[in-house]
Amino acid sequence: MALSVSSLASAFSHLSLPSTSAPHPLPLLRLHPTTRRAARLVLSASGADAAEPVEAEAPAADDGPEEVLAVEAEEDALSGLALRKYVKQRLPGGFAAQRITATGRRKMASARVVLQEGTGKVFINFRDAKEYLQANPMWVEYCKIPLVTLGFENNYDVFVKVQGGGLSGQAQAICLGVARALLKISPANRVPLRSEGLLTRDTRVVERKKAGLRKARKRPQFSKR
Repeated sequence: MALSVSSLASAFSHLSLPSTSAPHPLPLLRLHPTTRRAARLVLSASGADAAEPVEAEAPAADDGPEEVLAVEAEEDALSGLALRKYVKQRLPGGFAAQRITATGRRKMASARVVLQEGTGKVFINFRDAKEYLQANPMWVEYCKIPLVTLGFENNYDVFVKVQGGGLSGQAQAICLGVARALLKISPANRVPLRSEGLLTRDTRVVERKKAGLRKARKRPQFSKR
């Protein structure tokens, strides 16, 4: 049964609110939707201000992926600067001023290697070897093969400045440089290193392209007619 606005107005007319207290809306949570809507019209017509619902503030959104990446990049930059400072402290005067140095080459890569007593850390171009070599286990192992052969993997730190070529060629150049540097520590290291072939310079390089061919030996497809 629908209720009219006039009947509701007469029903609420006998209610008197004290003047000292601010008017507040009646509890209409259990009323029928039609009755609730009509009551709102009556209260608005009589000048009663309905309390505005307070909306809860939405929780602050988490930082977006761009901000997270920016923070990580800043942390990486700070760690890189700290590592560069550490390497420079370990190498006063630069690579050329050190006592145990050697040079290794492979393909187009050239590596300047310095050995110092330490705990087996490897630094390449002022960066950690695992980070520089993209965590490739084979390339990281190349840098330590001469030390592992002699049992010095935890006795020396390796500092490398390398340029040219790719990561694979650079890793093999570092291997040769470390082996040659170990010879300066003791000539007795030559026999085990030579037996493992670590002192032999690998002279293989990419064969050059020939005129009229697609690559070094690849020819265009032959057509008889």
